[in-house]
Amino acid sequence: MSADSFAMDLFDAVVLLRDLPASQEEVGDARRRVGDWGAKRPHLRVQLAVDEPPGTTRAGYDLLLEHPEGGTVALSAEVDDGIPWLVDHSTHWAASCVLSVDGKGLPVAAALSTIRALGARDRQLHERLVDHRILLSELENDMRPVTPEEARRAADEFRRRRGLTGRAQTLRWLAETGMSEDAFWSHVRTQGLIARVRERFAGEPARRRLAEHPEEFTVRHAVWVIGPDADELGALLDGPVPGFHARAMAALPGSPASGRRGMRLQAAVALTPELPEPLRALPEQTSAGPVPYDGGYLAGVVHEVVPPDPEAPEVLEAARDAAFQAWLDERRRTSEVRWFWL
Repeated sequence: MSADSFAMDLFDAVVLLRDLPASQEEVGDARRRVGDWGAKRPHLRVQLAVDEPPGTTRAGYDLLLEHPEGGTVALSAEVDDGIPWLVDHSTHWAASCVLSVDGKGLPVAAALSTIRALGARDRQLHERLVDHRILLSELENDMRPVTPEEARRAADEFRRRRGLTGRAQTLRWLAETGMSEDAFWSHVRTQGLIARVRERFAGEPARRRLAEHPEEFTVRHAVWVIGPDADELGALLDGPVPGFHARAMAALPGSPASGRRGMRLQAAVALTPELPEPLRALPEQTSAGPVPYDGGYLAGVVHEVVPPDPEAPEVLEAARDAAFQAWLDERRRTSEVRWFWL
């Protein structure tokens, strides 16, 4: 390729950059346009670098082009204020990142926005950040903008998880957490896209997960007592299983929550994985304990075991979510994760 030819490519690249849409909602269109432009110039090995800063609706772009004599030429163009987005970043790409997954970084600002959006402390927060970066990578090839219905569902889920029942309460929550409305809707759009990834595991993947792991979706009616004295708990198991609850109540004068000698009585109708581990494999009308548990001992019974209905919508939805999470866990396990900020 001649120098004159490369000079013309550079001129066309600047025109292309200046004409790319500046809205984050139109990043997919920008990727398509650059892809079409680069397909006509395979010698340039064109790559588009995109910046989508949280808290705004704007996007910034760089074009990376292979020089005919070797190396890479990076082009930036900013139509409005004349300051390309890269100027606002640190001199080393990793300096502004919390981590990378398969070589793709998650900026500190995006990580902090994600943490703030969670709204609570989480023991698995580091895994959530890795998962977020994996999902962002998964979405890079989905050029379709979020539909109003997808945004509505994502916004409703956001509010439901935080107990926000109306616009006024939501705005107060955003003000208290320092999250702008623009950042809220940016987060909602991202969650709408992530919901698309989750939906890939509906249908056959969900049914397969249900068939392979039925215990995950089996419901157990269980009653158990946790306390410091194994002998005292063992005495509660002397007698028929149906009478366990009554015997436990009799042994706990006053409120079951306070209990005698630190004993606590609990009952639940729940999915098997949500129960204490000693109760998860019990057939119905059987007991377990006393066994060491949670710094003391546990004794309990399972009254009823209800297998999952493979046609129930709520069961299929849970199986979809479990299949999605299993895929995400495997992606995290097999990805190369590097942390830059601890």
